[in-house]
Amino acid sequence: MKDKDLRKRVPYHIQRDVLDELGVDQVAEKSDFKISANEKLRDAVRCTGPRFKSCFLSFVPLLAWLPRYPFRENAIGDLISGISVGIMHLPQGMAYALLAAVPPVFGLYSSFYPILIYFIFGTSKHISVGTYAVMSVMIGSVTERLAPDSDFVIPGNDTNSTTLDVFSRDAERVKIAATVTFLSGIFQLLLGLVRFGFVVTYLSEPLVRAYTTAAAIHVIVSQLKYSFGINPQRYSGPLSLIYIIIATVVSWQMDLKTEYGVEVVGEIPSGLQAPVAPAVSLLGSMVGDAFALAVVGYGIAISLGRIFALKYAYKVDSNQELIALGLSNSIGGLFNCFAISCSMSRTMVQVSTGGKSQVAGAISAVVILVILLKIGELFEELPKAVLAAIIYVNLQGMMKQFGDICSLWRTNKVDMVVWVMTLILTVLFNPDLGLAASIAFSILTVVFRTHYLFIIFCYFEYNVSVFFTHLQVKEIPGIMIFRSSATLYFANAEMYIDALYEKTGVDVAKLLSHKKKLEAKRLRKEKKAAKKAKKEAKKRAKEAVKACLCFPTESAVSAFNQGEEPQFSDTDESGEEAEANGDVHKLSVKEPKDVAAVEAGPDPDTDTPLPRAIILDLSPVNFLDTVGVKTLRNIYKDYGEAGVQVYLCGCQRGVVESMEKGDFFNEKVTKSILFSSVHDAVLYCQQGNSKEVQYILMSYTHTRISEVS
Repeated sequence: MKDKDLRKRVPYHIQRDVLDELGVDQVAEKSDFKISANEKLRDAVRCTGPRFKSCFLSFVPLLAWLPRYPFRENAIGDLISGISVGIMHLPQGMAYALLAAVPPVFGLYSSFYPILIYFIFGTSKHISVGTYAVMSVMIGSVTERLAPDSDFVIPGNDTNSTTLDVFSRDAERVKIAATVTFLSGIFQLLLGLVRFGFVVTYLSEPLVRAYTTAAAIHVIVSQLKYSFGINPQRYSGPLSLIYIIIATVVSWQMDLKTEYGVEVVGEIPSGLQAPVAPAVSLLGSMVGDAFALAVVGYGIAISLGRIFALKYAYKVDSNQELIALGLSNSIGGLFNCFAISCSMSRTMVQVSTGGKSQVAGAISAVVILVILLKIGELFEELPKAVLAAIIYVNLQGMMKQFGDICSLWRTNKVDMVVWVMTLILTVLFNPDLGLAASIAFSILTVVFRTHYLFIIFCYFEYNVSVFFTHLQVKEIPGIMIFRSSATLYFANAEMYIDALYEKTGVDVAKLLSHKKKLEAKRLRKEKKAAKKAKKEAKKRAKEAVKACLCFPTESAVSAFNQGEEPQFSDTDESGEEAEANGDVHKLSVKEPKDVAAVEAGPDPDTDTPLPRAIILDLSPVNFLDTVGVKTLRNIYKDYGEAGVQVYLCGCQRGVVESMEKGDFFNEKVTKSILFSSVHDAVLYCQQGNSKEVQYILMSYTHTRISEVS
């Protein structure tokens, strides 16, 4: 209550003339400095030694991080993680090959070649690339459309009998899957080379989650033929290994294929296949499918990669990820692989078992190589129904995403509508057309909201102080004011954060990583010093015991006569006094009082001083979606951990309501960080530590809407 009363008793007054554009030109001098297009072009094509080295290392990240690989710290965790994930690749690879409508062995190929390529060119340390259910069902829709069973039916010996040429059908489908994978990799590679990694920002989180849920429904329908013996038309962890082994042994011993007609995996040839050129004649009929595969595969991988990059304080290069996935798919397509992406289940296993770098992925590829060369033929009698069951188990997480509808209804109803429409469109159409329709609907909602709010807010008039954000003016020491000219939502949330990092000159992820390293170093120093001090104290205790035995005290003699041994405490801190008095019963190992400490110094790679406070001017923001609220929450949290206070100002009523519904505020983060104007926030930052001057209570920006004639 006292702080609240102080805020009320400190008003401030502003007296100035109304400034139009001419008045602004007189008050402050505009900057006329511009860089010509020719200078920009010359700078872009200029090649120096350091610049060439930087570009080459960014294109082949393996050469940058492998020489500095902390073998002692990461080797064991990466080894265990790689073996665990490699075991998961076996059942998932064969199971997802069924979704792609190709023989199961090609799922093992897809779990080998692309992983090695990503190991060389990828930048995410934790994601597990390989076969993925959504990508496989999209491949399956292409293969079954271009190579249907009806094209491979041959007449039998009887008049009305026909047989299906399975061998020819599978060979054609493998060729189609490899070709569309190759083309999708080319699309990804081209998008990465022209720096088009930002296109994935138009795949919002609700859209991606709804799309994967709808794709899971397609997957379930496609597996009914293996689970229940029906054949619906496709309309346009380590425990799995145990189940596979048991099912294979049972099928082999009972001869389920011959006796009961159960479909099994079939031949798994040993060794690797030679590369094969893609079928150029088929490229024209699968351009749309390939582009959809490229976008979906990249969107899923980069979304999951950014989650773990934020958690473990490192950065994932979105454009390099496009290049890495593009090379994985294009080169994999030459070896009859089908399109790959990132799997959530394998990634969680890789992280939980101690994986800390891309080395874990390389080890998992070695496990698959051993299976292909040595033990693959042991799984030829595995029933396909078991693989279908594994697919159902792996889809549990996707089906749980139906709970998003309730949470989005409470936080943002527009995002909820996008989620529901994405699900409906993807289920009604095939996955590629469903994705295109879902993106179009999502963009339509943004256009509608932006246009509607612009018509209203363009007539607002403000009675606030003026801060010249686009002119050459004097900066306020220790305070940085950041204002974006656009609203904050899923399509530009990443650009908003990147611009904030650039303007503040602070790489928060790098700074937090540096602080974690210093903290770990400090703990190691403390542990080492404590261990050394304890060892020395024990040594002094033993010497004191020897001295007491040579010159025993009365109590020690009494204890010896009674058959007892003197007792020594490891926790009593009176060891020095006991040693001085010759009393062995009070002798102890004294814990060190002073422990070596490491002071957290500045990051050696960062010369920019940290600002004391950052003020985010949100007056241009006319709405916030769930991604925008999460972005503001992450900015406040990350800069807060780095010791920089973040304040918000100019929030409109709808923005504050979105923050309330999105659980931005809590017991620690209250509305006291919101201000009605930049001026209020600056005054508080300048005089907030004074007992006599406190900041003004937050109030919503008052506006007046002019009447439209």
